[in-house]
Amino acid sequence: MRPIRAASLATATALIALLACAPVASAVAADTDSAHDKGKGQVITLTGRLAEQSRFPVNPGGAAAQGDRTVFRSILFDKDGQQVGETGGTCTTTRVDNGGAEACVVTYTLPGGQIAAQGMVFGHLVPGPPPAFDNAITGGTGKYDRARGSIHAETIAPGERRFTIDLER
Repeated sequence: MRPIRAASLATATALIALLACAPVASAVAADTDSAHDKGKGQVITLTGRLAEQSRFPVNPGGAAAQGDRTVFRSILFDKDGQQVGETGGTCTTTRVDNGGAEACVVTYTLPGGQIAAQGMVFGHLVPGPPPAFDNAITGGTGKYDRARGSIHAETIAPGERRFTIDLER
């Protein structure tokens, strides 16, 4: 197991921040009817921009460690660049070897309700842009009540991610 330097922690934090701000570019406006109402699936693509991020390292000033935590908030935009919501969540480092791994819990607040998601992100300690990841939709409120499906996130620019929310019924 190779040691991870403090610089890696900064990179990891930047990656996590991008995670939080990542929703991306299809339109919420085009998806005005919920999957629950239609009885079928729905895809929402949004862009997220990181708004706030706080890090809580286990070893302040030291190497990344199991238990490091990041709390974030991002603003969500539709394909026309209109603000349509926000995300908020936390990620906790579960592994520091082999590029690192973290468990994340995120809530997407959108017109008509919220979508809850969680899952693992691998490679957050590797230098470079944050890795793409897929998380499970675990539920929702309002028009997203009993939501299921997945969310794919990919970095599209520093501090920006594209989120493709695939709702299933």
